[in-house]
Amino acid sequence: MDNEHSIVMTTYPTKEKAKQAAVLLVEKRLAACVQMIPIESAYIWDGEMNESSETLLLIKSKPAVFDDIMALIKEDHAYEVPEIVQMPITGGLPEYLNWIDRSVPEVFKL
Repeated sequence: MDNEHSIVMTTYPTKEKAKQAAVLLVEKRLAACVQMIPIESAYIWDGEMNESSETLLLIKSKPAVFDDIMALIKEDHAYEVPEIVQMPITGGLPEYLNWIDRSVPEVFKL
């Protein structure tokens, strides 16, 4: 089992802000790759039903830099409480996981 790789998920209200965050995450070497997927969400916020179009980011990274990813997302996010969740990658093509290792250093400073 592999505990050194993860996928972080977050959503943005606009494609432009999502793309800006995705590029920044990769440029800062916090992510090897960020996929941007248009989605429709239904949720309750402040006791009211909401529906909205959002862009979901799937951030391929490492748990060692999760706090830095979270800080970067929170820094300029439009939502009061943005979705920022991390899921471990428990297996995968070794060559792909090695690429994540080469792309995302373990030590990072914002």
